[in-house]
Amino acid sequence: MPMVDRDAHIEDLSAFIRESPSSYHAAAAVADRLVAAGFERLDERDEWPTGPGRRVVVRDGAVIAWVQPDAATATSPYRIIGAHTDSPSFKLKPGASTSSEGVLQAGVEVYGGPLLNSWLDRELELAGRLVTADGGEHLVRTGPLLRIPQLAIHLDREVNKGLTLDRQRHLQPIWGTGAGADVLAHLAGIAGLHADEVAGHDVLVADTAAPARFGLDDVFFAAGRQDNLTSVHAGLVALLAAADAASDHVSVLAAFDHEELGSESRSGASGPFLVDVLARIAGGLGADEHERRRAFADSWLLSSDAGHAVHPNYPERHDPVNRPHLGDGPLLKLNANQKYATDAHGSALWARACEQAGVRFQPFVSNNAIPCGSTIGPLSATRLGIRTVDVGTPLLSMHSARELSHVDDLAALAAAATAFLSPA
Repeated sequence: MPMVDRDAHIEDLSAFIRESPSSYHAAAAVADRLVAAGFERLDERDEWPTGPGRRVVVRDGAVIAWVQPDAATATSPYRIIGAHTDSPSFKLKPGASTSSEGVLQAGVEVYGGPLLNSWLDRELELAGRLVTADGGEHLVRTGPLLRIPQLAIHLDREVNKGLTLDRQRHLQPIWGTGAGADVLAHLAGIAGLHADEVAGHDVLVADTAAPARFGLDDVFFAAGRQDNLTSVHAGLVALLAAADAASDHVSVLAAFDHEELGSESRSGASGPFLVDVLARIAGGLGADEHERRRAFADSWLLSSDAGHAVHPNYPERHDPVNRPHLGDGPLLKLNANQKYATDAHGSALWARACEQAGVRFQPFVSNNAIPCGSTIGPLSATRLGIRTVDVGTPLLSMHSARELSHVDDLAALAAAATAFLSPA
């Protein structure tokens, strides 16, 4: 993999995951890294520069960045890497401070589709944003603060025959003892605010365990939020490489929020964010509607999201022929019912990118008896009319508080994404 040093990539990915306990932190981390590399951060309320440049804009928990080369014209195509910043978790409710039996608890609501049992007996933190009455936004994180304790086996002798968790009664984390303490006041204090100044909050729960390599020759990578920060990070690596490469196309990284909820929000893939940004880029290039459509007709979107490796303890749950394994390369995701947007042209494009990067890839299709999930790919393709291919890294324990991947696959995805944005 000549374009990506594996060990350095995993070390940097680990740092990025630690920086990104929420979608808001992830978007900020992407923007901060790009600004440090010479990108200009823009505000959607301002006029934008129209000439060549490297730019980034954040909308809530989503971020879009692009490289507009000197050679770009009104009909120049776009090469877009799409991913998402959010992960299954729990979200802090209004009036979240409660107590029971002398223990302080935080009221939370299930966010997306987490593997609920995987969140038990872990040191957790609260992370997200606080908004003041004047619209000021403050990112905040607590560090280890919470835990969802499981009931001891002595009090449920049948638990190993099947654990059933009531989402309201059994998943409220504890964070102290006594009564009267307010979790929002605790968050406000960390942000340097008084509780009365907080007019709104979007705060989620995150696992605080550090990413780790383990296994024979340290080939396994364990971390929370790999779905889908691994793809966001790979896209970031690719965009930074594209910033230094000569090109006749506009290279774009679009990392959306709320994919785990269906993407239907102002910062989700079904929302207007990417359409808005591309329209403003095209306007700056002097493109009329016909020229913009010509550019789209020659463009590509690489939708990168995690997929399933064959589970060695449940091999029957996977397709009997297409068997993606950990360490054998990133996935090409296909589905006859358009849950993934890949078609024959997309398959050929991904094969070219992987060949240029010097990496293998693996086709992924679901077992016919077990319907697959979907990604931002079909949603973005529908909104934009841009040809789209769905790819990603193979995982075990997807949607667990701590997911598992292979270090070779993570580096290979970044290498192939780099080749996609900077084709030979």
